[in-house]
Amino acid sequence: MKKLLVSLALGLSLLTGGLAMAQTPAAPTAAGATPAASAAADATPVDAAAPAAATATAPAPAASAVTAPVDTVNKGDTAWMIVATVLVIMMSIPGLALFYGGLVRSKNMLSILMQVFVIFSLIVILWTIYGYSVAFTAGNPFFGSLDKIFMKGITPDSMAATFSKGVAIPEFIYMAFQATFAAITVALVIGSLAERARFSAVLLFAALWFTFSYLPIAHMVWYWDGPDGIVDQAGLDRVTAAAGWLWAKGALDFAGGTVVHINAAMAGLVGSFVLGKRVGLGRESMAPHSLTLTMVGASLLWVGWFGFNAGSALEANGSAALAFVNTLVATAAATLSWMGAEALHKGKASMLGAASGAVAGLVAITPAAGFVGVMGALVLGLLAGMACLWGVNGLKRLLGADDALDVFGVHGVGGILGALMTGVLASPALGGTGIWDYVANKVSPDYSITGQLWIQLQGVVTTIVWSGVVAFIAFKIVDMVIGLRVSEEAEREGLDITSHGETAYSR
Repeated sequence: MKKLLVSLALGLSLLTGGLAMAQTPAAPTAAGATPAASAAADATPVDAAAPAAATATAPAPAASAVTAPVDTVNKGDTAWMIVATVLVIMMSIPGLALFYGGLVRSKNMLSILMQVFVIFSLIVILWTIYGYSVAFTAGNPFFGSLDKIFMKGITPDSMAATFSKGVAIPEFIYMAFQATFAAITVALVIGSLAERARFSAVLLFAALWFTFSYLPIAHMVWYWDGPDGIVDQAGLDRVTAAAGWLWAKGALDFAGGTVVHINAAMAGLVGSFVLGKRVGLGRESMAPHSLTLTMVGASLLWVGWFGFNAGSALEANGSAALAFVNTLVATAAATLSWMGAEALHKGKASMLGAASGAVAGLVAITPAAGFVGVMGALVLGLLAGMACLWGVNGLKRLLGADDALDVFGVHGVGGILGALMTGVLASPALGGTGIWDYVANKVSPDYSITGQLWIQLQGVVTTIVWSGVVAFIAFKIVDMVIGLRVSEEAEREGLDITSHGETAYSR
């Protein structure tokens, strides 16, 4: 543990110095907006259709006739964002912890609870110190600046932009909302490493991967200056030039298909290869010790996900309502889809299959929640259940990795499916919301499924490559500094006793 603390301190010192030297001067913020992006780089202004980094399709108003609106904070929006943030916290602790915990053997239950709980705490602190600044301030297309390190300059009166012109929320609640996304993303990774990774190694990896993978991907996909400065084509060009790399391309990710799910799944897959397989895999029973706890965890995830997706609208409006309904429908459809396909294949429907199907639906709808129509969400959910069932069976056998809790099979396959299908189902011709033109202040009449699908594919590939490379380097560094794996003796006895000196259950 002493090595871990020294390594974290040294790493943070190097990071702070390196980023400070690498920063370019921050681009000026668009008038009336703060440099805050959304957890959905595209939600809807005033209950209209979801906006994205779209080019203008109508003549721009004369600059002299149009001025940027003055931001106002609505108490209803603020109250909703507080509730949404609490819901996402519940997804991690206890939702994800119980879902994962039930899937491992009883001798490792406490280790999973501990890893999720402590990772959540660690990432919240790192987010507060420097993560929010690196992800959500102007800098370059891949990283923000350190302008808001240690929450510098943020007060109770500071405002963060939403997706409606002239509407803002308190920046503190926006910062907290995004902190919960960062924390659960890093915690997702441990499902691939379960039952064999050192506790100290998990924490050091979490800090490294969060810094060099989560933060830049979040900046690339979600950072922009807000809509208030877009009063003409020149304003749109300025906002686009200062935005994250994938946001500027027009990538649609309402609540984290790339940033959260593909990002975490790729790190987990790499980790499962680097760590190697669990002792006794294929020869000893690795069955979940409590499907009851897994079902409770899945239920908490489903409820909390309404904050995750509907909260990503950043307002209490029609976009949030659409995301809410789509989350409900897609998850239910995926539950039935997975269960039905499993019953046809194995002759019986299982509780594990139903719970896994629900999570698959939640993952797949995440990038699409505010962009697709309700029937589109239904179709996406049905596809996700079957695709992720294949992911945890056929694909897992092809890869040959011991992805212990099927993080890639569910979050990777579901995230990729959802990200790509967003480009298809967001089309107004298929009941989607289309793309909002901030210059003309209406939905763009020109939506190309082929063009948007190509943009979505770029986002998927970028996330896979970036996360995979960073994860591999981070795992190798941790292995050299601390050592990734516990001893075979400790693994056989169980991580609860050998790593924490206590057990989840009295004997």
